[in-house]
Amino acid sequence: MTCEHIGKIYSQGPQEIEVLKDINLEILAGDQIAIIGSSGSGKTTLLNLLGGLDLPTVGSVHVAGKNLALVNETERGLLRNQYLGFVYQFHHLLGEFTALENVCMPLLIGGVDSAAAAERAGAILSRVGLQTRLEHKPSELSGGERQRVAIARALVAEPSCVLLDEPTGNLDRRTAHEIQDLMSELNDTLAISFVVVTHDERLAQSMQRKLILQDGMLRDA
Repeated sequence: MTCEHIGKIYSQGPQEIEVLKDINLEILAGDQIAIIGSSGSGKTTLLNLLGGLDLPTVGSVHVAGKNLALVNETERGLLRNQYLGFVYQFHHLLGEFTALENVCMPLLIGGVDSAAAAERAGAILSRVGLQTRLEHKPSELSGGERQRVAIARALVAEPSCVLLDEPTGNLDRRTAHEIQDLMSELNDTLAISFVVVTHDERLAQSMQRKLILQDGMLRDA
């Protein structure tokens, strides 16, 4: 994934607010990148641009060699499904479905048949230590377990890159450490890239590269 000279401007009535300006970033296989910055600095905006959930005002974001601004919404969705995973501070699991069913969702959306999807979802849930919790619904899981399900859901389609927005921000310190260790293990074994927006200094320090977003610009921290 690459982004070249991207900027984002929001209009509020007659006023224009430049949130991001001239940001360049290349994410290679197996990269671990932390993005830090004060609240309101545009970190989540940048993550949304990288994931194709929003489009830049200027510049370009390329996923699998394709400029996300030059494909239609359907193709953007397919690129997200095939190449990207997303994890948020609040897990956004579907409460009426089990852990297994939640993790199956990206595969089913991608056209995988239900039996194969269940097998793959069960395998990745086992990988994150939840092999005994497959049939539990989110309300029956702890905060750390719910976040592990969210990570499994992000990983099940074997994306090239996972984008994480404050993945430990809603967890106690011990559980946050467990999630950090899990990310490190999965990065080592699966060579998936991780880009994490975080206020968690321990998590940021554990990444291979730490960047700071300040005054709309991205630089090494």
